[in-house]
Amino acid sequence: MRVPLITAKKTRTELTSRIPGKVVPRLSTDMLTRLPVSVARPGFAPRSLTAGILHLGCGSFHRAHQALATQHAMNETGDPRWGITAVAINRPTVVDALRAQDHLYTTLLHEDGAARVEVVGSITEAVHAPTDLIGVPQRIADPRVKIVTLTVTASGYCVSPVTGRLEVDCPGVRHDVRFPTRPITPIGMLAQGLELVRRRGSTPPVIISCDNLCANGSTLRRAVIDFALLRDDHLAEWIARHVQFPNSVVDRIVQPTAPTDAAVARNWLGGIEDLAPVSAEPFMTWTIEDFDGERPQWELGGAQFVANVKDYELAKLRLLNGTHMLLAYLGGVAGHRTIAEATADPALAALARQFMLDEQGPTLALSTAELRRTVDDLMRRFRNPAIAQDMTRIGRNGSDKMMPRVVDALRDNIAAGRPTPGATLLIAAWIRWFTASHAPGAVMELIDPREDSLAVLVDADPHRCAQAFLQRTDIFGTLPELENVQRQVGDALAEMTRDGVAAAVRRRLAPQSEGSNG
Repeated sequence: MRVPLITAKKTRTELTSRIPGKVVPRLSTDMLTRLPVSVARPGFAPRSLTAGILHLGCGSFHRAHQALATQHAMNETGDPRWGITAVAINRPTVVDALRAQDHLYTTLLHEDGAARVEVVGSITEAVHAPTDLIGVPQRIADPRVKIVTLTVTASGYCVSPVTGRLEVDCPGVRHDVRFPTRPITPIGMLAQGLELVRRRGSTPPVIISCDNLCANGSTLRRAVIDFALLRDDHLAEWIARHVQFPNSVVDRIVQPTAPTDAAVARNWLGGIEDLAPVSAEPFMTWTIEDFDGERPQWELGGAQFVANVKDYELAKLRLLNGTHMLLAYLGGVAGHRTIAEATADPALAALARQFMLDEQGPTLALSTAELRRTVDDLMRRFRNPAIAQDMTRIGRNGSDKMMPRVVDALRDNIAAGRPTPGATLLIAAWIRWFTASHAPGAVMELIDPREDSLAVLVDADPHRCAQAFLQRTDIFGTLPELENVQRQVGDALAEMTRDGVAAAVRRRLAPQSEGSNG
């Protein structure tokens, strides 16, 4: 289904204006018939849906990606069994907003001053896990639920980024082992839900990770089995035999909720108020390993089913996500506040392109033409000023992301004898965050699960500092040519401290990259 493209351009003042004293109607199912004809809406009655999907992580990405794709699939087929129960793991803010408007919300897909606007009705219920009277495990075990999906970020899996195994000393894991019927982690919720399914002799749901993890389904499967082994060998064996965890790759840049979003949505909706709008880019892909069992016809909503997602996954993690990290850390240290702002910096844009073409790209199964086309598309997406990707959000939890997005490709390049100026500069900029984020006027906040243990490694001597960080095998694994990598990272740290980011970047640009900003 093609969503209408609204091309009228509006100024910031027009987007946020309101008529004083005017009563603004709230988005609801009763308001659907009052929407402007330019706004797409559900092709089904939202109240007629039953919940065949349970989603853990009721954030902006899910609502701009899987929930929208599910709506498009139901629009095409008319199958009402694929409503979504969306579970917020921590904060109830989005849950409260959705409940107040019949679980409807607006997606705003921005590009080139235009927007594709659609009201989404695929969520049938929003749940705040800590206060849910039914309980997430009971909901997972509901026979009507055929699929469980997750977007809980890498840290929500409680796994080591190096081994991919469950970190049994994680406080949340310890809690869930002790109190299995009141789990607080997604892993504990899944394990207890599957235990209820096993006891009842029911068919388990298919569990699909939609997080940016290497082999996300396999990683989730291993974590759930590891957790089950802490409780019951029979449960672990049953999960291993009967539960499917297909890998998947998701891609859409979604903007964090901004104070102006409600005013923007109200403008497009003809004066109707939406408490939970989502802004994103038009580009979207979802690649899923084929699995047995009932499912929505997601391929009608932009997804594709394949035998193996590995090549798609590596391309996404290394090109988009790895380059996001490069722009976030270097751009943040340089004072840029968003990815679009950093990409507008000619030197940083040239380095980002060079990093993808000369370092990340050669480690992938892409032809030269495919690689160049992908890089061109990514540079265009990074430059989209309507999607404000702030540096803190993109750069958070770097110690969890470093291995799959940067270090694995770095290791491949070292083995092949290829130079790695972008990767070593990226790592140096990440280390620099541990001091730069505390400087006056810093544009980024340091958020990392290992912050306390890493902060003590910061040293005034850049080479000692690089050596201490790179010896953390829980983040970097065992690097080949470790002393050489330490020297390069130390040199980069010294240059950034002495000469600034711009000078350090320019020294690492190949002659053909000079003046190229993508």
